[in-house]
Amino acid sequence: MTFRLKRRAAPRTWTIPRKGTKWLKRPGPGPHAQDQSMPLLLVLRDVRKIAASAREARVLLRSGAVKVDGKVAKDLDRGIGLMDTVTFAPPLDTHYRMVKNRRGKLALVPIPPGEATTKLGRVRFKHTTRGGKLEVTLHDGRNLLVPATSPYRVGDSLKLSVPDQKVVEHLKLAPGALAFVSGGTHVGEIARVERVEVRNSSQPNLVHFKEGFSTIKEYVFVVGGAAPEVTINEGVDR
Repeated sequence: MTFRLKRRAAPRTWTIPRKGTKWLKRPGPGPHAQDQSMPLLLVLRDVRKIAASAREARVLLRSGAVKVDGKVAKDLDRGIGLMDTVTFAPPLDTHYRMVKNRRGKLALVPIPPGEATTKLGRVRFKHTTRGGKLEVTLHDGRNLLVPATSPYRVGDSLKLSVPDQKVVEHLKLAPGALAFVSGGTHVGEIARVERVEVRNSSQPNLVHFKEGFSTIKEYVFVVGGAAPEVTINEGVDR
């Protein structure tokens, strides 16, 4: 596996100019797929323009000035994907969350300092481990061991405190829930769930929204009840 890729082959979800240097940094193996994350180097240099070069970005990381999900970042290859939080130490003292805008592009949303220690994770898989506990796998690759009686189901979301990964709140995929659409025609929109259609075939299950559209369950990310639990789409409609 190479550590770079051509700019013209870069995923369309990346918010970078189509023209520029021939080569770009490739995200290293990690919690997110390549087309669903941007390497930290591009976030620092091309998106936020905090560093002018890869060398300056390395200096920032060595100083401990950048945190991802509450942990000091040490690798420029680290992919920043959906719902990841990025914190810059003083004098910048700013905090961001990675979401998707209405064009399906990965975008950083400014968030208050209190939100930098919380994160939403969508339940992708779950299975019983030896010893009778339940292992829950989230969309960012996190594995949580929880009691077997936990009510978490695939498609639900968990509000976590980071970096200790403690479950703060359980957000169910159920009628009335507020959800963020992470893919498809309505990517970047927030809508209220009307019902979940379970199809007895090889086709994926559908989630219908009160706003009059539907999408596959894989694209639905529950973010709250009456209101979103975290800042989602402020300033990323364009």
